[in-house]
Amino acid sequence: MKYCFGIDLGGTTVKLGLFDTEGTVLDKWEIKTRSENGGANILPDIAEAVKGKMEEKGINTADVVGAGIGVPGPVTNDGYINKAVNLGWNERFNVEEKLSSLLGVPVKAGNDANVAALGEMWKGGGAGAENVVFVTLGTGVGGGIIIGGKIVTGSHGAGGEIGHIVINPEEKKRCGCGKTGCLEQYASATGIVRLARKKLLDFNGETVLQMESVTAKDVFDAVKAGDAAAIEVAEEFGRYLGYSLSIVSTLVDPSIYVIGGGVSKAGEILFDYIKGPYMEKAFFANEEVEFALAELGNDAGIYGAAKLVLQ
Repeated sequence: MKYCFGIDLGGTTVKLGLFDTEGTVLDKWEIKTRSENGGANILPDIAEAVKGKMEEKGINTADVVGAGIGVPGPVTNDGYINKAVNLGWNERFNVEEKLSSLLGVPVKAGNDANVAALGEMWKGGGAGAENVVFVTLGTGVGGGIIIGGKIVTGSHGAGGEIGHIVINPEEKKRCGCGKTGCLEQYASATGIVRLARKKLLDFNGETVLQMESVTAKDVFDAVKAGDAAAIEVAEEFGRYLGYSLSIVSTLVDPSIYVIGGGVSKAGEILFDYIKGPYMEKAFFANEEVEFALAELGNDAGIYGAAKLVLQ
C-alpha cells in the first residue's frame, strides 16, 4: 500500500492526517503550533510528528508518495510563502523545499483556504464537481477557487481572496486588510454581529437580540424563530454575500458554491437569504449554480492537503 500525509497548519494547532492514495483517512491527530522564535520550530515539529506516525505504523519512506500542507498565508505555485504573521514567519521562503528536506519525501504546499476548497471538492460538499468555489464564513471570510479540478493560486498566491472584494465603496471603517468596504466586514461572523448592532440602534420592534452580547449564531437562531430584527440582518448579510458571489461567477463560472466556516452551522437557511440577491445580480449564463453546505468541517484542510500532493 502507498500512503500520503495531509497537513493543515493553523496558528494554534497543526492537524495531520495519514491517507491511502484513494483518499481514505487512516489516522488523524494534532500537535501544538509553536510560533515563538519566529516559528522556527513549526516545520521540524511537523516532520517529527510525521516520522513518528510512520514509525508507529511501520511505514517506510519508499511507501510515502508525499505530503501536502495548507498554510495560513499566500503561497505561490512553486511553494514560496511571503509572510504568515500569526506563525511568526516574516520572511519569504520555500515551504515545500524546507519541509521536503526534513521529511525526505515530496511536499506540495498551498494556501489553507484553497487547500480546504480542494478537500471539499474531492470528498465533501462539492464532490463530483470540477468547478467549485468554497466560501468560509468565520471570523473573516475566506475563499478557495477550483477550476478544472485545480486550485486557482494566481501570480502572488492570493487567488480566491473573495473576502476582500469591495462590496461597499461608501464604508468608512477599515477591514483587517487595511482597506474599506470588504465583503468580510459584512458576511463574516464578526461582520454579522456588526450588522446586528447597527440594526438594533434604530429598531423599534420587539427582538430577542441583545446589543452587547449578540453573536452570529444568535442572529440565525432568531431568524428561525421569526424575529423581525434578525430577519432584516440576515437579509442585509445575504445581499452583500449574494451580490459578491454574482461577481465571482462572472470571473470563474463555478457549478457550485460550497459554504463552510462557523456561520455555516446555521444550516441551509443561509441559502434563503443568499440565493435571491445572487439571482438578482447574476449574469444570465451564471444563473444555474448550486449552493451546498461544507461537509468535512475541520478535516477539509487535511483532505485537501492530501489531494494536493496526490495531484
